[in-house]
Amino acid sequence: MRREAERLQDILDAIAAIERYAGQGRQAFDEQELIQVWVVHHLQIR
Repeated sequence: MRREAERLQDILDAIAAIERYAGQGRQAFDEQELIQVWVVHHLQIR
């Protein structure tokens, strides 16, 4: 079982990754299914 600190770091890593793509703007998110799926994946997996 993973330690709490490792799980929290995973969450922070996921947030950082999502922020990189969020910089492309809402329009890019709305228009690109790949970005939508990628963001949802990072929200679920972590």
